[in-house]
Amino acid sequence: MKELRVTSPAFQPNQKIPGDYTCIYENINPPLSIDGIPEGTKSLALILDDPDAPSGTFDHWVVWNIPPSQTKIAENSVPGVEGLNSDQQNGYIGPCPPPGKPHHYNFRVYALDTMLGLSANSNKKELEKAIKGHVITEGKLVGLFGKSK
Repeated sequence: MKELRVTSPAFQPNQKIPGDYTCIYENINPPLSIDGIPEGTKSLALILDDPDAPSGTFDHWVVWNIPPSQTKIAENSVPGVEGLNSDQQNGYIGPCPPPGKPHHYNFRVYALDTMLGLSANSNKKELEKAIKGHVITEGKLVGLFGKSK
C-alpha cells in the first residue's frame, strides 16, 4: 500500500509549528499538501491530535468528506465537514500545550473508498469507526509545539 505524503509549506516534518497556527497567535489551521492520492478515492478524512496532552490524547481537528481533488488544504480553511474537537466545537483548535516538553501533533490524512454520512456532531471516535474498512491508504505529518517553562 503506497502511503500518502502529507507536507506543509509552513513547517518541516518533526519541526516546530509556527505560532500563527497555535493558540498563541492566530489559531488558524496551517496549509497542507497531500500527494499520492490513489485512483478510486472518493473522499479524504483528516485528524489532528496531540497524544502528549496531560489528560490523554487531545483532538484538535476532525474533518471528513474532503474532495480527493483537493490536494492542497489552504491556511485558515474549511476543507470538508468539520466534526467535534476535544473542546466539543466544530473546527480547528491550534496547539496550546502547558509549559514543558514539546508536544507531537499528528496530522493524519486518510484516502477513503466512500463518502461519509456522519453528522457534524460526530467526534474522532465516531469518524474512526466510520472509516474502518474504507481506508485505501493513509499518511501522516508530525509537527512539534511547546512553550518552555
